[in-house]
Amino acid sequence: MAGQITEEIIAYVSILAKLELSDEEKEQAGKDMGKMLEYIDRLGELDTTDVEPMSHVFPARNVFREDVVTNGDGSRETLRNAPEEKDNMFVVPKTFE
Repeated sequence: MAGQITEEIIAYVSILAKLELSDEEKEQAGKDMGKMLEYIDRLGELDTTDVEPMSHVFPARNVFREDVVTNGDGSRETLRNAPEEKDNMFVVPKTFE
């Protein structure tokens, strides 16, 4: 797989990344992409038969919890300070007609 980086691929990737590359930058990008492909090929040589697949580096557990009301939201007390209240809401003056 390594060494298959063509000028067309670099041009296409630069369009996708919305980059305008000079000739020197295109050349360097080709070298960098080639090195990345070589490294990926090297990783493919590793023996991973006894390695369990994982989705996270750290052990993941369900972090969600049930919503439990423990002390209410204090809306009753808040509405006691309202100059006027209707249907458990503040009544406020109109801001525009």
